[in-house]
Amino acid sequence: MPTESDTDYDPTLGNKFIFVTGGVMSGLGKGITAASTGRLLKNAGFDVTAVKIDPYLNVDAGTMNPYQHGEVYVLKDGGEVDLDLGNYERFLDVDMTSDHNITTGKTYQHVIEKERAGDYLGKTVQIIPHITNDIKRRIREAAEGTDVCIVEVGGTVGDIEGMPYLEALRQFAHEEDDEDILFTHVTLVPYSKNGEQKTKPTQHSVKEVRSIGLQPDVIVGRCEDKLEPETKEKIALFCDIPTDAVFSNPDVEDVYHVPLMVEEEGLDQYVLERFGMAEDALPEGERTNGWREIVTTEKDGAIDIALVGKYDLEDAYMSIHESLKHAGFEVGVDVNVHWVSADEMADGHDGQLEGMDGIIVPGGFGMRGTEGKIEAVRYARENDVPFLGLCLGFQMAVVEYARNVLGYEDAHSAEMEADTPHPVIDILPEQYEVENMGGTMRLGEHTTVIEPETLAYDLYEDTSCTERHRHRYEVNPEYFEDFEDEPLVFSGTAGNRMEILELEDHPYFFGTQYHPEYTSRPGQPSPPFLGLVEAVLSTQAPVADADD
Repeated sequence: MPTESDTDYDPTLGNKFIFVTGGVMSGLGKGITAASTGRLLKNAGFDVTAVKIDPYLNVDAGTMNPYQHGEVYVLKDGGEVDLDLGNYERFLDVDMTSDHNITTGKTYQHVIEKERAGDYLGKTVQIIPHITNDIKRRIREAAEGTDVCIVEVGGTVGDIEGMPYLEALRQFAHEEDDEDILFTHVTLVPYSKNGEQKTKPTQHSVKEVRSIGLQPDVIVGRCEDKLEPETKEKIALFCDIPTDAVFSNPDVEDVYHVPLMVEEEGLDQYVLERFGMAEDALPEGERTNGWREIVTTEKDGAIDIALVGKYDLEDAYMSIHESLKHAGFEVGVDVNVHWVSADEMADGHDGQLEGMDGIIVPGGFGMRGTEGKIEAVRYARENDVPFLGLCLGFQMAVVEYARNVLGYEDAHSAEMEADTPHPVIDILPEQYEVENMGGTMRLGEHTTVIEPETLAYDLYEDTSCTERHRHRYEVNPEYFEDFEDEPLVFSGTAGNRMEILELEDHPYFFGTQYHPEYTSRPGQPSPPFLGLVEAVLSTQAPVADADD
């Protein structure tokens, strides 16, 4: 075992570690594979956590366009991270912190700051050992107090930016006992034109892994269908692992079914036996089936929700999609999400919303698409369509009401129109002197006080809620009095900040300054999303019996 002076290693931290790498191409589903493995280990009675390694130079994901890496997911401590952390929280039902996301920017920044402070006096600061030691320290500290820590390395094996991390994992395995480390490699198994499952990409990918000094213990093949027995045998032969260490991860209708699929393949039992944990696990008959029961709930009908945004990319709104799915699980309906271009809505294309059962206006930044979002709010308000506004969607609901009900035709957000005569949305006071863009918004968990006898109270069944935020602008206090006698009510506040709005005498008109989608889980749907789905169902005409 290593000593404190070698690697800053504290032997009380962590226990078992699963390192997940990917080959052939990016976007294979390493994160879902890792999260599914963790879900099954948790079902078996173990405490599981996860770490996502992102090799990019950004310190965090906060300044990246969603087209780069999908949505920016916000953790309870305000960390702006990759969307895979959202999958980990939803699958493992845990709250993570910024410590569970390691980036090159974060690691190099820390080491350079230590060098500037004189911590390395007399030494040449290098990738090895200083960067690799810092990577290992972060992994071990994130694993503290858990039975198993799953570490996903972003990107593809062979990417130059990922090399320090793979070297750190090689050292990590050298420092730990063999039974405490397991390497899982996720790779693509494509079909040839004649329908044959081809293993050559996997062979080359594993060859690349082994050239770095890592030997996969488990190989997970991503394919349209389950791997054929002969495919598994061929992969095992050429990649030097047992045949029963090769698993299928075929395409499924819903990512929440992946744990069920890999469980059927026996991945969880193989991992438990490899770690020597099988005897400590709950017997298979006693393991929780709650996940299976939730995600296989029979659906009775479907509803259609319009998502009015500016990114034609599901990953840009992943947590919203998942939150609607969780609400659908709860009430037993399929929720079909239809993306509507906010840019086109700016021209009053109400036809795009006709036939929709509900409307969501999500968060966002910048001018593009805001007029379309305002039009979508107007349509929902005037046509009694159940509506949910999130962050910017909440702000645009305030703007729309100020324009079309209060009569402030030029009302806007100061973010979009600095010279508007009616800035009903203005910058947060603490943001006046902020210069850096990264990590400087109002971020993370904050408590909202909820007024009794309101829709918000009915949804949360409490006089307060704690939700995650990500914004620089808020409702301008100078306009509070203008809304006092209006049907538009601010039913949730945080001091002098307006956090929740709702419209009286409407089937469901609800907006939040915070992002409730970040805390939604299968089996624990977000109250605002559940309220939207239930409102849609309550407004739909009952289906007549066949005998009527």
